[in-house]
Amino acid sequence: MKIRALHPWDVDYRTAADIQRDLRGRLILTGTHPPFELVAGADVSYNRGDDVFYASVVVMNIHTGEIIETAHHHGRVTFPYIPGLLSFREGPVVLAAFEKLTATPDAVIFDGQGVAHPRGLGLAAHLGLIIDLPSAGCAKSRLVGEHGPVDREKGSSTPLMYEDRQVGVVLRSRTGVKPVYVSPGHRLDCSGAENLVLSAVGRYRLPEPTRHAHTRVNTLRRELSEL
Repeated sequence: MKIRALHPWDVDYRTAADIQRDLRGRLILTGTHPPFELVAGADVSYNRGDDVFYASVVVMNIHTGEIIETAHHHGRVTFPYIPGLLSFREGPVVLAAFEKLTATPDAVIFDGQGVAHPRGLGLAAHLGLIIDLPSAGCAKSRLVGEHGPVDREKGSSTPLMYEDRQVGVVLRSRTGVKPVYVSPGHRLDCSGAENLVLSAVGRYRLPEPTRHAHTRVNTLRRELSEL
């Protein structure tokens, strides 16, 4: 895959926040859910206290459940942990994994936030804009916003609201299990992001592409850490 170079990564906090505000205005937040077939999931893992990060991207045919391709990358991270700037810490290693793909997915689900972010540019929005593909964030916890109750049945959802606008949905991806927080990243609206995640959910809480990426990146981290 070809990755667009939209900005430098080696920047300070203020510059990073300014980049987020600038890129937020370039997002395309329209698009529902065309018949996506190849959906990628991306995840990052690292050992606590270590500066080496590992990333995996898994491309799946969500209709057949077949894994089409997997790409990995690992490297040292220099950007510090700062709430709201996760994409500057994890982004370069994830994008390096994407660059290794020979198959281009139709859409991508990231383990993180899309526009449900203080400056409207979480990991899924930031990286989705750079790779210029329909993308959504599917996070296990809430970063911003308020919402009402969610029915316990799979597929139930309620709007996630922040600063008087909808930034995503709180989605029950499995009956009786804690919901996930879904928000559009790029080239999708809230409904499109929800439909993308639901289309990729199998028997588990997390959508299959990100679930497989999570499993594989943790295996990679353990194997390389033992060398």
